[in-house]
Amino acid sequence: MTNFAARFTVSRRNIMIAASLLAFTSLTHAQQILRVSAIPDEAPTELQRKFKPLGTMLEKKLGMKVEFIPVTDYAASVEGLVNKKLDMVWFGGFTFIQAKMRSKEQVIPLVQREEDERFKSVFITTDKNITKLEDLKGKTFAFGSESSTSGHLMPRSYLLAAKINPDTDMKRIAFSGAHDATVAAVSGGKVDAGALNISVWEKLLAQGKVDTKLVHVFYTTPGYFDYNWSVRADMPAELRKKITDAFLNLDPANPQDKEILDLQRATRFIPTKADNYKAIEAAAHNAGLLK
Repeated sequence: MTNFAARFTVSRRNIMIAASLLAFTSLTHAQQILRVSAIPDEAPTELQRKFKPLGTMLEKKLGMKVEFIPVTDYAASVEGLVNKKLDMVWFGGFTFIQAKMRSKEQVIPLVQREEDERFKSVFITTDKNITKLEDLKGKTFAFGSESSTSGHLMPRSYLLAAKINPDTDMKRIAFSGAHDATVAAVSGGKVDAGALNISVWEKLLAQGKVDTKLVHVFYTTPGYFDYNWSVRADMPAELRKKITDAFLNLDPANPQDKEILDLQRATRFIPTKADNYKAIEAAAHNAGLLK
C-alpha cells in the first residue's frame, strides 16, 4: 500500500469514527430529559394536571423531553435537586432556602409568578368565636407541611409576633401535609382552625369546594416572597436561559399560554433572585426552623 493510500485509509477511518461519535452525541442529546418536580403542596393528581400543559410547552421550547417526577414530601424535593436526581423544582420560599443551604449556594432561582412578590397566607376556622390570632390560645390547629412557607413558616412567624407560641399556647397542633388537606381538616371538624396559602384557598373557593357558610377566613397575613422555579448551578447557562425565556414569554393573549398561566394561578412570570428570599431565611431562623 502506498503512503498516499495508507493516509487515505486512515483519514477515511477517522472520518467514520468522527461521524459515529457525532451521531452518538446527537442521539444522546435527543434522548436528554429534563426531570422536573414540585413540592407536594396539593394532591398528586392536581400537581400532574397543573403541570401537563406546562411540560408540553417546555418540550417544544427546549427541544427535549420533559418528565414530571412526583415526590413524597417537601424534603424529597430538596434532596432530589441537591443530589442531581431532579433538574428543576417548583419550590416554596422556605424549601428554596433549605435547598440553597444544603447545596452550599449551588441552587439558582430562575423565575417566580408576579403574585409571589406579595404572597399571603390565610387563617381559617369554622368557629365564629375565633376572630383574631389571639383567639387561637387553647385551640387545636393545623399547619400544612412542616417545610411549607405559606402553610407553616410564615403562619408560625405571625403567630409568634402576636405572642402566641403554637407549641405551648395551643391545645394541639397537627401537620396536614398539604394546603387542601388543611381545609379538609378544618371543615371536617378535626381541628378548630388552620393556615394555608391564599392561592389554594381562592382556587378551592372558585371550584366550589369550600362551604363558605361553614368555613371562613379570620386573618390574612401581610405579603412576602414565596414560590419559584429553581435549578442547580451546574445546569448549562444556555439551557437555563431557554427555560427562563420560556416562562417569561408566556402570553395571556395566547390561548395555550393562558391555560398554563391559569393552571399555575399566575398573571405572568418574572425573573427572581436568591436575595429576594433573605426575609424568609430570617423568619425561619427566628422561628427556630433553621439551625
